[in-house]
Amino acid sequence: MPRCRLGHGHSGAIGRHRAARSIAFLLLTGLFCNPIGVAAQAQPSPLAPRVLHDAYADHVAEASRRFDIPETWIDAVLQVESAGNVRAISSAGAMGLMQIMPATWSALRQRHGLGRDPYEPRDNILAGAAYLRAMFDRYGNVAAMLAAYNAGPGRYDEYLSAGRVLPAETRAYVAKLAPILGDATPSHGASMPAARPPDWREAPLFVARSGNRQSVIGDAPAPPDGNTRIPVPDATGAPDRRQHEAIFVTRADSGATP
Repeated sequence: MPRCRLGHGHSGAIGRHRAARSIAFLLLTGLFCNPIGVAAQAQPSPLAPRVLHDAYADHVAEASRRFDIPETWIDAVLQVESAGNVRAISSAGAMGLMQIMPATWSALRQRHGLGRDPYEPRDNILAGAAYLRAMFDRYGNVAAMLAAYNAGPGRYDEYLSAGRVLPAETRAYVAKLAPILGDATPSHGASMPAARPPDWREAPLFVARSGNRQSVIGDAPAPPDGNTRIPVPDATGAPDRRQHEAIFVTRADSGATP
């Protein structure tokens, strides 16, 4: 009898030990978690853009009204440029929420009566919106607007006039933002239809080249008229291959497209 009781106690200890090991394994692998808790943790990411918009909603709305561009344009550019960091500064020196280069800020500040602090949220957002509007009016479509905002109008004009390849950073920037901005256009000003967002799968080989970011507005001559600013889709909706080449292009000296 005593031996049976001892044996029963030993088996119980082994069982409890095995159960503890099983529970520990489940906890480590996450299989023992509450499924409701897991679902709740998966929810915050879609809310991030809304939180960002709410933080600067009044400034974004004011900039949208003043420069007659969609709020979604300003929100999307702000998110990609700085993720809402008021004091953001890039390695190239771009400043604030909308990442405005110092020379560009100086020109925009004088033109639009902005304050002295380029990091002040309202003025930085107004400057970024003004620059987006200026680039849209200059080139007539979203993809070109974004490329010029990122690389500067002078740099983009060099591509149009001499075929100089846009920096890899700029091509990636356009590929990320153009689908978000979509086909929305300002209600006044340039009447050209928005460009079809570029698709990297249809592009030739990407070539990385160093290049400047923004440059001062007016540092290069504007295209002579609206018909030569940039290729746009034809009336049938078929994509114009030249339009894709405005963002994703081969080397000027490479000959035929691979």
